[in-house]
Amino acid sequence: MSILQANGLIKNYGKAPNIVRALRGVDLEIANGEFAAVVGTSGSGKSTLLHLLGGLDRPTEGKVLIGGKDMYAMNDDELTVFRRRNIGFIFQQYNLVPVLNVYDNIILPIELDGNRPDREFIAFIAETLGLSGLLDRLPGQLSGGQQQRVAIARALAAKPSFILADEPTGNLDSVTGLEVIGLLKVTSRQFNQTMVMITHNEEIALMADRVIRIEDGQIAEGRVPHVSQ
Repeated sequence: MSILQANGLIKNYGKAPNIVRALRGVDLEIANGEFAAVVGTSGSGKSTLLHLLGGLDRPTEGKVLIGGKDMYAMNDDELTVFRRRNIGFIFQQYNLVPVLNVYDNIILPIELDGNRPDREFIAFIAETLGLSGLLDRLPGQLSGGQQQRVAIARALAAKPSFILADEPTGNLDSVTGLEVIGLLKVTSRQFNQTMVMITHNEEIALMADRVIRIEDGQIAEGRVPHVSQ
């Protein structure tokens, strides 16, 4: 059963005669619990696709349904709440608040939504990601790999059904990058979460359940990797 459906996604920037056609009619389905990697060259439209799947930008045409709900039928306030409650984001730049310790960074989105964090669940996530002894530290006291783990923990903490990762290993060395993707696979299985990851790294992409290639704003290929990791 699919948790996400994108139908006829078109995204244009600018006005004629200088229109940039970033997406040219993308149809995509992601199954519940699937870990999919979207790959493509710079300018292929993969980041635009991620932003539309996550409700961070609105399409020129088309629909995105998550759990059967059309995100772009919502107004901006409704979309903000829906996004915060249903989608976890992992960015290349981590986006941690430097004056907050690890624990407070992890629970920040939950508190912004006016909810109380599930402390037992947070402790479980922290242990799974090897963060249990780092919860009192500030981001500036952590390595890049540790900061990315905090970003992953923050994305998991609100128990979203769907996670979007934008080049999550882009700032990491190859060994740490493979370790982070391994952790993402473990946590997505452990917490029954669906994940879509944007990456330019073919080796990283092959660790996903399915590789989706985008070229010139269109889906060019979607395949199950032949290499088992």
